[in-house]
Amino acid sequence: MKKFVFIVVPLFILAASCSSYRYHTTKVEATDFSQYRTYGWLSPMDSLSKSYYNNDIAHNNIMETANKELENRGLTYSKENPDLLFRYIAIVNNKSRPMYGGYPYSPWGMWGYNPWMWGSGWGWGMGWNRPVGTERYRAGHIIIEAKDRRSNTVIWQARGTGQVRNPEEAITKLPDVVTRVMEQYPVAAQK
Repeated sequence: MKKFVFIVVPLFILAASCSSYRYHTTKVEATDFSQYRTYGWLSPMDSLSKSYYNNDIAHNNIMETANKELENRGLTYSKENPDLLFRYIAIVNNKSRPMYGGYPYSPWGMWGYNPWMWGSGWGWGMGWNRPVGTERYRAGHIIIEAKDRRSNTVIWQARGTGQVRNPEEAITKLPDVVTRVMEQYPVAAQK
Protein backbone atom coordinates (compact mmCIF):
# COMPACT_ATOMS: atom_id res chain seq x y z
CA MET A 1 0.00 0.00 0.00
CA LYS A 2 2.85 2.38 0.80
CA LYS A 3 4.34 1.86 -2.65
CA PHE A 4 0.97 2.70 -4.17
CA VAL A 5 0.79 5.98 -2.24
CA PHE A 6 4.38 6.89 -3.08
CA ILE A 7 3.80 6.28 -6.80
CA VAL A 8 0.20 7.35 -7.41
CA VAL A 9 0.05 10.51 -5.27
CA PRO A 10 3.07 12.18 -6.93
CA LEU A 11 1.69 11.24 -10.36
CA PHE A 12 -1.68 12.76 -9.47
CA ILE A 13 -0.03 15.95 -8.22
CA LEU A 14 2.07 16.13 -11.39
CA ALA A 15 -0.98 15.65 -13.60
CA ALA A 16 -2.93 18.31 -11.71
CA SER A 17 -0.08 20.78 -11.99
CA CYS A 18 0.12 20.27 -15.77
CA SER A 19 -3.34 21.73 -16.41
CA SER A 20 -3.32 23.75 -19.57
CA TYR A 21 -5.44 26.47 -17.94
CA ARG A 22 -4.47 28.90 -15.20
CA TYR A 23 -7.00 30.42 -12.85
CA HIS A 24 -7.02 33.84 -11.20
CA THR A 25 -9.51 35.70 -9.05
CA THR A 26 -10.08 39.03 -7.36
CA LYS A 27 -12.79 40.35 -5.06
CA VAL A 28 -13.80 43.27 -2.89
CA GLU A 29 -12.21 42.15 0.38
CA ALA A 30 -14.73 43.81 2.72
CA THR A 31 -17.70 41.99 1.15
CA ASP A 32 -19.50 39.27 3.09
CA PHE A 33 -20.49 36.88 0.31
CA SER A 34 -22.62 34.73 2.64
CA GLN A 35 -25.25 37.51 2.70
CA TYR A 36 -26.23 36.84 -0.92
CA ARG A 37 -29.07 34.38 -1.43
CA THR A 38 -30.32 34.88 -5.01
CA TYR A 39 -28.69 35.45 -8.38
CA GLY A 40 -29.58 36.30 -11.94
CA TRP A 41 -27.72 36.70 -15.23
CA LEU A 42 -26.81 39.69 -17.32
CA SER A 43 -26.33 39.26 -21.05
CA PRO A 44 -22.85 37.98 -21.90
CA MET A 45 -20.44 40.61 -23.14
CA ASP A 46 -19.42 40.58 -26.80
CA SER A 47 -16.67 38.01 -26.86
CA LEU A 48 -14.45 39.04 -29.79
CA SER A 49 -14.14 35.33 -30.55
CA LYS A 50 -16.94 34.70 -32.97
CA SER A 51 -15.66 31.38 -34.28
CA TYR A 52 -15.09 29.73 -30.88
CA TYR A 53 -17.56 30.66 -28.16
CA ASN A 54 -20.31 32.56 -29.95
CA ASN A 55 -22.66 29.63 -30.46
CA ASP A 56 -25.49 27.90 -28.61
CA ILE A 57 -23.41 24.89 -27.51
CA ALA A 58 -20.73 27.05 -25.87
CA HIS A 59 -23.36 29.29 -24.23
CA ASN A 60 -25.26 26.28 -22.86
CA ASN A 61 -22.06 24.63 -21.56
CA ILE A 62 -21.13 27.81 -19.70
CA MET A 63 -24.61 28.54 -18.32
CA GLU A 64 -25.49 25.00 -17.21
CA THR A 65 -22.19 24.52 -15.42
CA ALA A 66 -22.22 27.96 -13.80
CA ASN A 67 -25.84 27.55 -12.62
CA LYS A 68 -25.03 24.16 -11.08
CA GLU A 69 -21.97 25.61 -9.31
CA LEU A 70 -23.92 28.62 -7.98
CA GLU A 71 -26.70 26.39 -6.66
CA ASN A 72 -24.07 24.19 -4.98
CA ARG A 73 -22.99 27.33 -3.13
CA GLY A 74 -26.46 27.98 -1.74
CA LEU A 75 -27.64 30.57 -4.26
CA THR A 76 -31.09 30.39 -5.87
CA TYR A 77 -31.87 31.67 -9.36
CA SER A 78 -34.33 34.57 -9.44
CA LYS A 79 -35.53 36.71 -12.33
CA GLU A 80 -36.96 39.39 -10.05
CA ASN A 81 -34.54 41.50 -8.00
CA PRO A 82 -31.72 38.99 -7.42
CA ASP A 83 -29.00 39.90 -4.93
CA LEU A 84 -26.20 39.19 -7.42
CA LEU A 85 -26.02 39.59 -11.17
CA PHE A 86 -23.53 37.34 -12.95
CA ARG A 87 -22.06 37.77 -16.40
CA TYR A 88 -19.54 35.80 -18.40
CA ILE A 89 -17.07 36.99 -20.98
CA ALA A 90 -15.52 34.50 -23.41
CA ILE A 91 -12.51 35.60 -25.44
CA VAL A 92 -10.08 33.92 -27.79
CA ASN A 93 -7.19 36.05 -28.93
CA ASN A 94 -3.88 35.60 -30.68
CA LYS A 95 -0.75 35.66 -28.54
CA SER A 96 2.91 35.07 -29.17
CA ARG A 97 5.74 33.61 -27.12
CA PRO A 98 9.47 33.28 -27.76
CA MET A 99 10.89 30.16 -29.39
CA TYR A 100 14.36 29.09 -28.31
CA GLY A 101 16.86 27.43 -30.58
CA GLY A 102 19.81 25.28 -29.84
CA TYR A 103 21.11 21.82 -30.17
CA PRO A 104 18.23 19.49 -31.15
CA TYR A 105 18.65 17.06 -28.24
CA SER A 106 17.51 19.54 -25.63
CA PRO A 107 14.67 22.05 -25.53
CA TRP A 108 17.13 24.65 -24.22
CA GLY A 109 20.10 23.79 -26.40
CA MET A 110 22.68 21.34 -25.19
CA TRP A 111 25.21 24.08 -24.50
CA GLY A 112 22.92 26.94 -23.53
CA TYR A 113 21.08 28.87 -20.92
CA ASN A 114 18.14 27.22 -19.17
CA PRO A 115 16.04 29.84 -17.33
CA TRP A 116 14.13 27.13 -15.39
CA MET A 117 17.22 25.38 -14.06
CA TRP A 118 18.05 25.75 -10.36
CA GLY A 119 21.00 27.82 -9.29
CA SER A 120 22.32 30.40 -11.70
CA GLY A 121 20.34 29.03 -14.60
CA TRP A 122 23.32 27.98 -16.70
CA GLY A 123 23.09 24.75 -18.63
CA TRP A 124 25.87 22.35 -19.47
CA GLY A 125 28.08 24.59 -21.57
CA MET A 126 29.15 28.11 -22.27
CA GLY A 127 26.79 29.28 -25.03
CA TRP A 128 23.62 31.33 -24.81
CA ASN A 129 20.22 30.06 -25.75
CA ARG A 130 18.65 33.11 -27.30
CA PRO A 131 15.15 33.34 -28.72
CA VAL A 132 15.26 32.55 -32.43
CA GLY A 133 11.74 33.74 -33.17
CA THR A 134 8.20 33.82 -31.91
CA GLU A 135 5.43 31.28 -32.00
CA ARG A 136 1.84 32.39 -32.40
CA TYR A 137 -0.93 30.61 -30.54
CA ARG A 138 -4.54 31.19 -29.49
CA ALA A 139 -5.37 31.86 -25.87
CA GLY A 140 -8.89 31.29 -24.55
CA HIS A 141 -10.22 33.23 -21.57
CA ILE A 142 -13.42 32.51 -19.65
CA ILE A 143 -14.19 35.35 -17.24
CA ILE A 144 -17.11 35.28 -14.81
CA GLU A 145 -17.97 38.29 -12.69
CA ALA A 146 -20.57 39.07 -10.04
CA LYS A 147 -22.22 42.46 -9.51
CA ASP A 148 -24.02 43.53 -6.38
CA ARG A 149 -27.41 44.58 -7.77
CA ARG A 150 -28.01 47.29 -5.17
CA SER A 151 -24.65 49.05 -5.54
CA ASN A 152 -24.27 48.13 -9.25
CA THR A 153 -20.56 47.35 -8.71
CA VAL A 154 -18.52 44.30 -9.59
CA ILE A 155 -17.57 42.57 -6.32
CA TRP A 156 -15.97 39.36 -7.66
CA GLN A 157 -14.26 38.25 -10.83
CA ALA A 158 -12.48 35.04 -11.78
CA ARG A 159 -10.76 33.94 -14.97
CA GLY A 160 -9.53 30.75 -16.57
CA THR A 161 -6.93 31.22 -19.30
CA GLY A 162 -5.29 28.60 -21.49
CA GLN A 163 -4.16 27.67 -24.96
CA VAL A 164 -6.87 26.50 -27.35
CA ARG A 165 -6.03 24.54 -30.47
CA ASN A 166 -9.42 24.18 -32.17
CA PRO A 167 -13.04 25.24 -31.56
CA GLU A 168 -14.34 21.76 -30.76
CA GLU A 169 -11.70 21.15 -28.09
CA ALA A 170 -12.30 24.60 -26.61
CA ILE A 171 -16.05 24.04 -26.34
CA THR A 172 -15.63 20.52 -24.95
CA LYS A 173 -13.39 21.84 -22.15
CA LEU A 174 -15.84 24.58 -21.14
CA PRO A 175 -17.65 22.69 -18.34
CA ASP A 176 -14.33 21.83 -16.65
CA VAL A 177 -12.98 25.37 -17.11
CA VAL A 178 -16.17 26.97 -15.76
CA THR A 179 -16.19 24.59 -12.77
CA ARG A 180 -12.59 25.54 -11.96
CA VAL A 181 -13.41 29.26 -12.39
CA MET A 182 -16.38 28.92 -10.02
CA GLU A 183 -14.17 27.19 -7.44
CA GLN A 184 -12.62 30.65 -7.01
CA TYR A 185 -15.93 32.04 -5.70
CA PRO A 186 -15.54 33.07 -2.02
CA VAL A 187 -18.30 30.73 -0.76
CA ALA A 188 -17.37 27.04 -0.82
CA ALA A 189 -19.64 24.48 -2.47
CA GLN A 190 -21.97 22.57 -0.17
CA LYS A 191 -21.59 18.84 -0.71
